[in-house]
Order: sequence, then C-alpha cells, then structure tokens
Amino acid sequence: MSRSQEKVLTREEATEKWIDRFKLHFLVATGEYIQLLIDTVKATVWRPPHFRLLLKQMYSIGVGSLNVVAITGFFTGLVLAAQSFYQLEGKGLSGITGLMVAKAMMTELGPVLTAFMVTGRVGAAMCAELGTMQVTEQIDALKTMAVNPNRYLVAPRLIAGMCMMPLLTLFSTVMGIFGGYLISVFFFHMSPVAYFGPMPTHLNLFDFFSGNFKAFIFGVLIMTISCYKGMTTTGGAEGVGRSTTRSVVLCYCAILFSNFFLTLALNAMRIEITRFFS
Repeated sequence: MSRSQEKVLTREEATEKWIDRFKLHFLVATGEYIQLLIDTVKATVWRPPHFRLLLKQMYSIGVGSLNVVAITGFFTGLVLAAQSFYQLEGKGLSGITGLMVAKAMMTELGPVLTAFMVTGRVGAAMCAELGTMQVTEQIDALKTMAVNPNRYLVAPRLIAGMCMMPLLTLFSTVMGIFGGYLISVFFFHMSPVAYFGPMPTHLNLFDFFSGNFKAFIFGVLIMTISCYKGMTTTGGAEGVGRSTTRSVVLCYCAILFSNFFLTLALNAMRIEITRFFS
C-alpha cells in the first residue's frame, strides 16, 4: 500500500471519528437539554418560583425590550409597505398594501423578528450571566444550600419568556402596521380607508392565534436554550464568550427551523378546521 493511500485512509478514519464524536455530542446535548426542560417543569409545578423573581424577569424581558422591538417592527412595516406599493401600483392592486403589511407582520415577520431581537438582547445576556455563575461555582453553591437551580434560575426566565413573547410580538405587529400606515398615507397618498379597509375582511382570529402561538414557542426555545448553554459553560471567561455565541446561533437556527414546521402545521390545522365546519 502506497503512502498516498495510507493518507487517504487516515483522513477517512479521522472524518469518521469526527462524525461519531459529533453524533455522540449531539445526542448527549439533546438529552441534557430535554432533562433540563423536564426538571424545570417539575420544579415549577411542585413549587412555583417566587413572584418577585418572576416579576424581575418579566420586566427585563418585556419592558426592557420594548424599544428595540418597536424600532424593528416600525421599520419592517415601512419597508413592507414601500415594497408592496411599488410592486402592486402598476397592477392596480395598491389597495391591498395595508393587508399585506398586516398579514405578514401578524403571521410571520412579527414573531420571527421579535424572537431575533429578544435573542440578541435577552438570550445572550442570560447565557452570559448563567455562564459566569457556572464557571465561578455559584450554581454549585446554590446546590449545597439545597436550592434547586432550575427552580431559582431557569423557571422564572422560562415563565417570563412564555408570557412576554406574545405581548412583544403583538406590540411589534401594531408598530409595523402603524409604520406601513404612515408611509402609505403621507408618502404614497393612499387614503386611510384604503389602507385599513381590507383588514377586517381578510384577517381573522386564526391569524392572530398563529402569530401568538409561534411567539409562545419561540419564547420557550430562547429561554431554555440560553439557560442550558449558560449552565453547561466550561473554560472560564473564554468559555462564557463561546457559550454566549453558540447560544445565539442555536436560538436563531431553532427559531427558523421551528417556524417552518409551525407554519405548515398551523395552516394544515386551519384547512382541516375550515373543512370540518364547511
């Protein structure tokens, strides 16, 4: 056997070993993540976290994110309205500009962009905070004092995220519709009636439910992934930065991945419900 063939075999073996390690690490991380989620739910049901801790996290996640969510929703509505008007004006369909903005913000862009902003602002800070506590052994100190870290650290963040994400999404949607209204009425000279007219007819409660359900799921993903990566941090200050970066990337991927399947599932459910009552 020649040296070149030996090198090829060595590279193939190294690749196989890397794949095996990746599979093992993925399975272990998935199991730890699911175990963290189960333990947090059990700890919350058995003994809910103190309301003071929950209120603090709700303020940090909700009120603290209003500015960035408002800016994101407002300018997204501006861009949606501008692009929709330019594309539809030549076809005589400029009257549905407001409907397109409202539909897109309510069902897709509102939940996803809000989740992205909350991930960047809250999720990263949360992971860094818990990661610092982990590498400085503060979480171990809580365990020695018979304090359940999942109940004390994870549960308030999880409950606050599930409560505040739908509200932030609703606020982002309103700001997007308002931004689209401003540019449509004051720049493109549409009448307010033409902008808001088609909305009551073509928007329904299922669109509202779809966007808020997505926001609820995104809140669970952001809080649990950020807490998991923070509580499994190793390697000191460098490890904290590494865990924070990975948590943000994982949250973004999880949001996009779950949004696709949620869209398919919710629309399939809508079709079945419509067929059942028709």
